[in-house]
Amino acid sequence: MSRHSILLIISGSIAAYKSLDLIRRLKEQGVEVRCILTKGGEQFITPLSVAALSGQPVYGDLFSLKDEVEMGHIRLSREADLIVVAPASADLIAKMAAGMADDLATAMLLASDKKILVAPAMNTQMWQHPATQRNLRQIAKDGAIVIEPGEGMLACGETGAGRMAEVETILVAIKKHLPAFRAK
Repeated sequence: MSRHSILLIISGSIAAYKSLDLIRRLKEQGVEVRCILTKGGEQFITPLSVAALSGQPVYGDLFSLKDEVEMGHIRLSREADLIVVAPASADLIAKMAAGMADDLATAMLLASDKKILVAPAMNTQMWQHPATQRNLRQIAKDGAIVIEPGEGMLACGETGAGRMAEVETILVAIKKHLPAFRAK
């Protein structure tokens, strides 16, 4: 039995591929990882890849007859020790800031009483846009912990801020917010 459980929300970004490495690294350290893959996230990685690495079913449908009979969005939020959103798209961050609950990820985030770590990933202009910065301030005010993105070459070919933090940086943040978590 795992000592810790993390719920990982993977939203729509090319950086979703880094989430696969994050899952692998957490599993190596004995952490149970459950995943919600948004519709946008499914455009970049597959539920099969996520399930194979996590060893768990992948959730994505708010109106799943199987999962929602058990109030899956509530259960998922309660069973995790920590929630990590990586990558967090501008769209998902905006929904979090507005308190929306129009899919499984956002409904679960509203139903959660756990700490939420957010690792944004987006184009530099999107990252710097006043609306995104306002949304980031709002989610931080609401209690989310934002892991700053890195700078460098982006998938769109531009250079600047907006690259999802490296897996090692996200692991450090996770360890900081799970004090009893011991790396192997």
